[in-house]
Amino acid sequence: MNSDKKSRNAPGKPRKAKPAEGQAPAPSSANLLIVAQSGRLEFEALVFAASLRLAAPDWQGQLFVAEPRPEAAWEGHDTQIAPETRALLEEMGARILPFTATRFGARYPYGNKIEALAALPANQPFLFFDTDTLVTGPLDAVGFDFDRPSASMRREGTWPKPPLYGPGYADIWKSLYDRFGLDFDSTLDLGQPDEHWERYLYFNAGWFFGADPAEFGRRFGDWAEELRSDPGDALACQSLDPWLDQVILPLVIHSFGGARPGPGLKGLDGDVTCHYRNLPLLYARESDAAVDHLERAVAPNRLKKRLREWGPAKKLIYQGKGREKIRPMFDRDALPSKEQAIRNQLKSKGWWLV
Repeated sequence: MNSDKKSRNAPGKPRKAKPAEGQAPAPSSANLLIVAQSGRLEFEALVFAASLRLAAPDWQGQLFVAEPRPEAAWEGHDTQIAPETRALLEEMGARILPFTATRFGARYPYGNKIEALAALPANQPFLFFDTDTLVTGPLDAVGFDFDRPSASMRREGTWPKPPLYGPGYADIWKSLYDRFGLDFDSTLDLGQPDEHWERYLYFNAGWFFGADPAEFGRRFGDWAEELRSDPGDALACQSLDPWLDQVILPLVIHSFGGARPGPGLKGLDGDVTCHYRNLPLLYARESDAAVDHLERAVAPNRLKKRLREWGPAKKLIYQGKGREKIRPMFDRDALPSKEQAIRNQLKSKGWWLV
């Protein structure tokens, strides 16, 4: 790689989120961001907003629901949230935030979480969640440090998949840190053995946060687009679809001085949030407390009327099939180590409703 390219990509010092009256911003005042569009995601957005209101009434930050416009990279697709859903989201305090996707769109829908960041108010701390998340506890009590970004560790070793004759994990990851002018060695978990996937910084992009969505999103988008167009020799055998966002996210977080989540973030993917991915998986593997919270959150008639139009919610929540059929299929104290095994069992019994 030539020095000009490396210099161009080397990160500068991130701007700090501006505190009010000289004080550090309260974690509960950060902007929350989820992404939704026509179909499954708009129903999941209703569930997220309802769970937030029930579990974290003291959260003071604005909930933004980013909605891609049906133009540019989403041209020809029906992306707009239905009026009935929009009204319910706004009733629960959410603000719909239309944005135009120009880089990823329908070719790579996971890119919505990258491009939507530019639509948030700049220079204000942000917290992104995948829409298929429940807030199950006091989010305002989580110890966020927005100047030290982090992301979800609820992940499996999905990327990379080193070929038999190399390069291995270390060479693949180091090539990315070198490419963007970042220090590789400081990201290693030395408690894990060499060439074990957990030694290397790797997140699930189900939640992440930072101090400034404008700068975070710009760097995230620039690096993701560059890697997609020119993966390089070390990634010649690697798939970037659907992994592109999760490949770039650790690099971006590290570039802004972030790292693996510390003890203050323990409630995320724990007692405070639950990234359930889809309703069949929620009923299959999540705790009784999470299931109870889901069903309480969506019990109000105004929500039930709308959510019953979504097949998985109608069958699993309101007709009780999640509790009656799916939960008895699994021992939640002895679940398969790989999510795919759970998915396969649900599919074999006809309960893979998505």
